[in-house]
Amino acid sequence: MPLLTRPLPLLALAAALTATAAAQAANDHAHWEYTGHAGAANWGDLDKSFETCKLGTLQSPIDIRGAKKNGELPAIGFGYKAGAAEVVNNGHTIQVNLPEGGTVKLASGEYQLLQFHFHTPSEEKVNGKAYPLVAHLVHKNAANELAVVGVLFREGKANAALQKVFDAMPKEPGAKAALDGGFDTAALLPAKQGYWAFEGSLTTPPCSEGVKWQVLRQPVEVSKDQLAAFRKLYPMNARPVQPLNGRIVFTKG
Repeated sequence: MPLLTRPLPLLALAAALTATAAAQAANDHAHWEYTGHAGAANWGDLDKSFETCKLGTLQSPIDIRGAKKNGELPAIGFGYKAGAAEVVNNGHTIQVNLPEGGTVKLASGEYQLLQFHFHTPSEEKVNGKAYPLVAHLVHKNAANELAVVGVLFREGKANAALQKVFDAMPKEPGAKAALDGGFDTAALLPAKQGYWAFEGSLTTPPCSEGVKWQVLRQPVEVSKDQLAAFRKLYPMNARPVQPLNGRIVFTKG
């Protein structure tokens, strides 16, 4: 995926990386939501720093269709490890911050896992279909470039890894809670780790482009009760799919 058109300073990039910092930036600039006057359709007009939301040509999420096989794509090298974790209700989603969550190796190199967060329904669609939930695992490399791994969830049996997070999620925006015993993000991954790869952006303001996206093809399960618990806090927090604008989606596995 391409580099950011205009490299972001480290502090600005860190703000873009985390939804917590994004919420703080929104307080400094413009309040944004998913619906209504401050909703996704108007993000680009809310603040000058959000202009990429309407002017960008590599925006995420997308509807994944017609993916092309690419034999040169490597398997994703997941090097996640258990460590301290903080669960945050940032006013837009539930996010888990991972100061020492491990790494992931992609075709473009190695990235450090920073955090993961959730959207319902899934922001990505597959052949026009949305899943009930997606987790976005956000990473950064030494050059401050971003990569996201998406894990899709379908309704089924209870997910033990998610339950640990959902039991701890604060109900009030701005609240935080340390996750007892820490967390190993590897517990969220499906058994088969084939993926779709494409170029994209952050899916929340400022919608910065230059993000490498990998969405795992095999969904994992989440129970109806677990979905209900998350939706009690956030009934809908998904940006609509964006035009491909000539982008090619590749598939591995």
